[in-house]
Amino acid sequence: MIPPINSALIQGEIADYHLDDDGILYSYSKKPVRTVKNISENIALVKQITADKKVPLLIYLSNSPVPNKETRKYSTEQLPNIYTAMAMVSKDGLGKFIMNLLFKFQNPPIPMKSFTNDVEAREWLVQFL
Repeated sequence: MIPPINSALIQGEIADYHLDDDGILYSYSKKPVRTVKNISENIALVKQITADKKVPLLIYLSNSPVPNKETRKYSTEQLPNIYTAMAMVSKDGLGKFIMNLLFKFQNPPIPMKSFTNDVEAREWLVQFL
């Protein structure tokens, strides 16, 4: 879960990013509490990185506090505006927990899948380029 050595990461409050040559956005999640404000700022950063194009996201999850209901709702509503699909990579099942938390009563708004291996996650995302 280490960023590519030769890439410059774009720093954000809740994650750092790297857009690869194929168009997959890599997100290295940080630990701050998610709020509507910092999610909004993060969306603006992602749109800047991707030139406002929807892209597949490979996110390396970290153990951050569970956001409040308003933030979870806002985040879920915004996903299809910036991503075509999301692959969540974690060692401890955190991705499955997040999916269950966010989408307990509804289907995800974009294709999502959790992985313990980033190679498999990337292979899955290629279909959404």
